[in-house]
Amino acid sequence: MSWRMFSGMWKTFGFMEKKESKIQREKRMEEWKSLQMKKKFGELTEIPGNQYVQEVTNAGEGIWVVLHLYRPGIPVCCLINHHLSLLARKFPETKFLKVIANACIPNYPDRHLPTIFVYYQGQIKGKLIGENDCGGTNLKIEELEWKLAEAGAITTDLEENPKKTILDMMTSSIRNSAIHYDDGEDSDSSSSDTDDMTNMGNN
Repeated sequence: MSWRMFSGMWKTFGFMEKKESKIQREKRMEEWKSLQMKKKFGELTEIPGNQYVQEVTNAGEGIWVVLHLYRPGIPVCCLINHHLSLLARKFPETKFLKVIANACIPNYPDRHLPTIFVYYQGQIKGKLIGENDCGGTNLKIEELEWKLAEAGAITTDLEENPKKTILDMMTSSIRNSAIHYDDGEDSDSSSSDTDDMTNMGNN
């Protein structure tokens, strides 16, 4: 192979390497930009009532907003704030907000707390009003995640409603208890019948 041919091949290889490196850099840059776009939020933010329009109604195009109306001192409100703080980190592309209820809606009744509204581009897409709707004082974070996913606010990797699994286990447990109870009754009945037959024989 002549030096000229070798030199030409080396230049071609160098050009291709530079071109490939440029493509890789551009790809990494696009991935980084995409990641930054997804990580817009990442925390549960407290807002004053007068920022509702700015933070919720005018949140922006393509933005999902989860808004928790709460009052300090209500246990289930504290629980939901804790869960939402963790979910905000898990789903940073969704905007998670909390606001003291009366600061947002004057004279909002405590019996409706906690209240969770889900918005998309300023429109309500889902709501949970009151302790029962929200899941009660034993609410698990997976159950809340499922509720928000049903409303469209987040994309969960949960395959089924966690509450359904618990209910299925409870139903199974009750059914098994009923079977054991019936078996016990049959056993007692059989024993009684045997005693009666024995007594009849002795007579």
